[in-house]
Amino acid sequence: MKQFKLYGAIVLAMIFWSVSFIWTRVAIESFQPVTLISLRLLIASVLLFVVSKLAGKFQKIRKADIKWFVLLAFFEPYMYYIGETYGLTMVESTLASVIVSTIPLFAPILAYFLLKEKIGWANVLGILVSLTGVFFVIYEPGGGFAANPLGVSLLFLAVFSAICYTTTLRKISSHYSTINIILYQSVIGLAFFIPTFFITDFSTIGTLRVSTESLGALLMLSVFASVIAFVLFAAVVRKIGVAKTNVFVNLIPVFTAVFAWWFLNEQLTWLKISGIVIVVSGLFVSQVSKVKFNLKRIRGTEY
Repeated sequence: MKQFKLYGAIVLAMIFWSVSFIWTRVAIESFQPVTLISLRLLIASVLLFVVSKLAGKFQKIRKADIKWFVLLAFFEPYMYYIGETYGLTMVESTLASVIVSTIPLFAPILAYFLLKEKIGWANVLGILVSLTGVFFVIYEPGGGFAANPLGVSLLFLAVFSAICYTTTLRKISSHYSTINIILYQSVIGLAFFIPTFFITDFSTIGTLRVSTESLGALLMLSVFASVIAFVLFAAVVRKIGVAKTNVFVNLIPVFTAVFAWWFLNEQLTWLKISGIVIVVSGLFVSQVSKVKFNLKRIRGTEY
């Protein structure tokens, strides 16, 4: 029953992150990208602060860690949300989720250059397989590449930013609880977005027309994608480890494709379905060796 609850929690987190691509597409019909992100972070920061205070888990940042928190927030949410949100204004939700789901694939490459960690054959194979799948998702027979190249580039910027975020996160002391890390990265990220808002979106405030659907999408993004999903994900990581948890990230493009087809009427061709299956297969290939390695370590400590 305990394992069932854990897996239920991680699947629920994946569903929230999957549908976040849909909510973002709905919200940007009313809000400019930076306005949307700023409001999303503001709501999430308030919620996280209240929760941490009520739970008695609020912690202040140590002076020595300030630089790491600033760098953390620069990569995510700042650069990540810039890439993802602007990218979603140019490409379909399904393609966006497929590209973002490749984060676990490319993370070891940066770790190799910065941390001198070895890259396994499974990861190399997984990258090649998944990139082939992305090709199928963005290619239209007889019409070439259907996706906007700039939109695809922005989404890969989000992927790169998320990888840098993960690398920087290793510098953050285990002294801090997960909820405090998410709180501070949201608050500091908001400090990055406010000046950006005045440069990019402030002049559009007078013409802003907010629909009920867009406002609802903003609230859903703030509560479910920016708070609850992160809390659930972090809780499961602490129980079953990063490698086993990352396998569930492979579900995101599958869920998103279904939600986008159902709610946004995005076309789901057999070529796209094949591409999604190939991408997910590549992700599983890259993770399977890590999961086996962790299981061996666990079994080795049982005796």
